[in-house]
Amino acid sequence: MSTATAETTSAARYPRQIPYIIANEGCERFSFYGMRNILTQFMITSLFLAAPESLRVGMAKEVFHTFVIGVYFFPLLGGWLADRFFGKYHTVFWLSLVYCAGHACLAAFDDNRNGFFLGLFLIALGSGGIKPLVASFVGDQFDQTNKHLAQRVFDGFYWIINFGSFFASLLMPLFLKHYGPSVAFGIPGLLMLIATIVFWSGRKRYVRTPPAAPNPDSFSRVVRTALTAAESGESRSGYWLACAGAVLAVASLFLIPQIGVAAALCLALVLVLAFGGLGTWWQLDRAARNHPQEAVEGVRAVLRLLVIFALVTPFWSLFDQKASTWIVQANQMTRPSWFEASQMQALNPLLVMILIPFNNLVLYPALRSAGLQVTALRRMGAGIAFAGLAWIVVGLMQLAIDGGNPISITWQILPYALLTFGEVLVSATGLEFAYSQAPVSMKGVIMSFWNLSVTIGNLWVLLANSSVKSEAVTQQIQSSGMGVTAFQMFFFAGFALAAAALFAWFARRYRVVDHYLAGKHG
Repeated sequence: MSTATAETTSAARYPRQIPYIIANEGCERFSFYGMRNILTQFMITSLFLAAPESLRVGMAKEVFHTFVIGVYFFPLLGGWLADRFFGKYHTVFWLSLVYCAGHACLAAFDDNRNGFFLGLFLIALGSGGIKPLVASFVGDQFDQTNKHLAQRVFDGFYWIINFGSFFASLLMPLFLKHYGPSVAFGIPGLLMLIATIVFWSGRKRYVRTPPAAPNPDSFSRVVRTALTAAESGESRSGYWLACAGAVLAVASLFLIPQIGVAAALCLALVLVLAFGGLGTWWQLDRAARNHPQEAVEGVRAVLRLLVIFALVTPFWSLFDQKASTWIVQANQMTRPSWFEASQMQALNPLLVMILIPFNNLVLYPALRSAGLQVTALRRMGAGIAFAGLAWIVVGLMQLAIDGGNPISITWQILPYALLTFGEVLVSATGLEFAYSQAPVSMKGVIMSFWNLSVTIGNLWVLLANSSVKSEAVTQQIQSSGMGVTAFQMFFFAGFALAAAALFAWFARRYRVVDHYLAGKHG
């Protein structure tokens, strides 16, 4: 490092507007996790009370994971609106107001299923729409002169998320039990209103990147050229592969009666992305005839990044079930009368707040001293594997429960610790990694794809749950001497461990790039 560079690095400071974004995120995350972490319990004990008891758990899990699919699907819309029309600030502000309206519906319609579902839709739209933009907006406040400080801020950003989540997870189950759903859902709505006001208060300080102007060499146009361009004698295998994906996507809509509208639409999107992406990769060099090489290489970089995101989806399959499957298991375990099963989720953000500084101050320096390079991709691959180990543990506990052995809820501390360690390695790292790898004109959309990996992870959960509704499948599982729930737990553990192995293989071949903004914002 040159002397001038060293002086610039040492003189770099954190942008003054960052506290507004961090405070906004802390309040917003309290509001989101406050309602999310009591959602399954509320539906089982109140909203679906008229349904047969044997069906309530399955109905609650299906609605919960469909809601999560929506939360992480709408980032596509938010990223597109911000990148092409309104910019990040205006998109975040207006969708935050939609978010507040959703919370108001939950509080007002706790005894009306249609009104309650409307509230869930508005929260999914508002929360999902702003999700990729707030993290990306943090990155926009940095440039080449202080980008070395960005990782610490992203860690702090993730820490404040879990600070809000901890108190929401600890308190909201008690408010639901003692004061009812109107209060339990109303308090998160109030916090979301405060979050919106805080974000608006910093409006004059933010660095705002304008929406991208129409670009003849945009990502979508390069993809279209790659798929459709063909000279005499050239194969069009990539084009036909993309068409096959579109046909399969339409065909998947016929699965709506079996898996539901949200899951079928999500499956259709996955098929379009997978087949279209592979077809584009095969024919991408043809796009160089009509587009500059820089644009073609940008698309190539994005496609490689989407493979990374796809391999992370099994992690989210496991992680999000701590708010559904793990709560159902906790209800089967022995615990003090004053302790609600859903309060166990407070352990997750508490451990995150401990593990982030521990990793940065102790673990990572120790590994570097031992000669091990702790890259972002290595952390993410290890995190997926730790999630798989957590589910082996909960599967073993479920076997004991199914065998009639009383198990204390304190045993869930071990899988929570393993899963949370995996979360810190995957999610906190992935936020900054996704931003750094995205071309400038695609940052909002790429962050949306990062969030879409969560949607696809929850899609795998819905598909797995739908498969065990078949009597033939259920009988086959039971013939093994294992309960359906325990079988699914071990299935998801194997799913994650296989994904971790593939992730490690692909990561060795991935070329890391640097797409932080150039220049100084002042």
